[in-house]
Amino acid sequence: MQHKLEPGDLLYRDGNLIEAGYATSLVKTYDRSKIKANKFRIKEWDYYYIGNDNHGVAFTIADNSYMALASISFLDFTKPYEITKSEMKWFTKGKIGLPPTSKTGDVRIKTKKCEIYFQNDNGKRRIQASFKRFVGEKDFRCDIYLKETNEDSMVIATPFKKDKHFYYNQKINCLIAGGYVKIGDDIYDFNKDSFGVLDWGRGVWTYRNTWYWSSLNSIDHGKYIGFNLGYGFGDTSMASENMLFIDNKSYKLDNVRFDIPINSRGSDDFLKPWKFRSEDGSIDLTFTPIINRHASMNAIFLKSIQNQVFGRFNGTIIVEDRRVMINDLLGFAEKVINWW
Repeated sequence: MQHKLEPGDLLYRDGNLIEAGYATSLVKTYDRSKIKANKFRIKEWDYYYIGNDNHGVAFTIADNSYMALASISFLDFTKPYEITKSEMKWFTKGKIGLPPTSKTGDVRIKTKKCEIYFQNDNGKRRIQASFKRFVGEKDFRCDIYLKETNEDSMVIATPFKKDKHFYYNQKINCLIAGGYVKIGDDIYDFNKDSFGVLDWGRGVWTYRNTWYWSSLNSIDHGKYIGFNLGYGFGDTSMASENMLFIDNKSYKLDNVRFDIPINSRGSDDFLKPWKFRSEDGSIDLTFTPIINRHASMNAIFLKSIQNQVFGRFNGTIIVEDRRVMINDLLGFAEKVINWW
C-alpha cells in the first residue's frame, strides 16, 4: 500500500504520529515542542553528500539530544581512499538548533577543530566547512553551492511500534553542485558533473535499529536522474521510501530488498557485487562496490556499525511501462546498525 500524506500537523497532542505515509514535499509540520516522549530519544540531523566520478564529500550536523555530531568525510574513487573525521558535543538537547523544515533556515556547529555551516534560503544552499589536521597536518576547507533540479522529493512519515516514536524524513535528490574542497594544498573541483543529496531527518527513535539506504544522483544523456531506495526500521506498511527521479518528474517505487553477498564466515561481504530487487520485479539493479566507508563505535550504552559503500549501478527500473536504463552510474548503498 502506498498512502499519500495530507497537509497538516505531524503529531497529535499526545505526541503520536497523526498519519503514516509518503509525500513529494514536506506537507506535514514538524514541531519539536509537541514531542511527548523522553527528550533524550529525539534525533535530528541534516546530512549532505556531494560527488562526481572522481571524488565525494559528505557532511553531517546531528543533534541526538544527549550528544551532537559534526562529521566530514572525503572520498577518492580513483585510488580508492576515504577518510572521516568527527567531533562530538555532549548533552546538547536541541541547542544546535536544526531547523523544523528543509525549506529555509541555517545551522552551524563549531568545536575546537571543526566548523560546519549549512546555509539555506528557499533552496539556495551553501556549505562552508573546515577541519584542522584533517589528513595528518593538512587542514580541510570547502565552499560548496547546491541548487535543486526537481520540485519533488522523497518524504515519508514512519511510526515505530513503540508509543510516541516516529521518524519524519526527506531526501532531496539530484542537487546540482558547484565549488571546491581543499585539503592542505590539494584542491578538488566540484564544478563539473557533480551532484548531491540531502538527507533531512527528525524524529523519536527506539534504541536499536538497522537501516538500509541507497542513493544515486547523476546525469545521463543530458537528463538528471536519481533514486532513493531504503527500508529496515519502523512500520512501513503504509508506504515505502522508494522513488525514482528523472528531470522534473518523480515515480513511486515498490518495496525493495538489498541482496548483500555473504562470505564464508557468514558475514556481509560488502565489497562483492550486490543485487537490488523489488517485489513486483520493476527494480533489477546490480551494484559493484569501489570502496566501503566503514565506521564503528562502542561506548558502553552507545554503539554503531556503519558500512556505507560507494560503487556503480547497472540495470533497469520500470515505471509506467517505461524501462529506465541505469548505465554505470556512481552512487552508494549502506547498512547501518545503531544502538542509540
